[in-house]
Amino acid sequence: MRQFNVEVLVQSGYHVDAAKDGAVAWPLLQEANYDLLVTDNDMPRVSGIELLKTLHAAGRALPVIMATGALPQDEFTRHPWIRPAAVIIKPYTVEKFLVTVQEVLLLTGARTAP
Repeated sequence: MRQFNVEVLVQSGYHVDAAKDGAVAWPLLQEANYDLLVTDNDMPRVSGIELLKTLHAAGRALPVIMATGALPQDEFTRHPWIRPAAVIIKPYTVEKFLVTVQEVLLLTGARTAP
């Protein structure tokens, strides 16, 4: 799914950096300013929820789309401050993915695709 999302976003004009899991993503998130993070909860080493907790603990206000197969509702209930800007449940269409990305970027005032 990561490669699918990257290809869709790049073909739509977005600049994209990809990471295979949250442990790889965290240093990238610290080095650069991003408009949006798309993550899955089910990742090796560092889950999407753990990545959201780390972002929050670091004081990073970054809109997040969680594209996942199962919604981690228990985690959202225990930690409401980690709730992402949007959730997309797999499988989803290209159209649904792009509309969600555009909506989150518009709501947060970030720039949309060129």
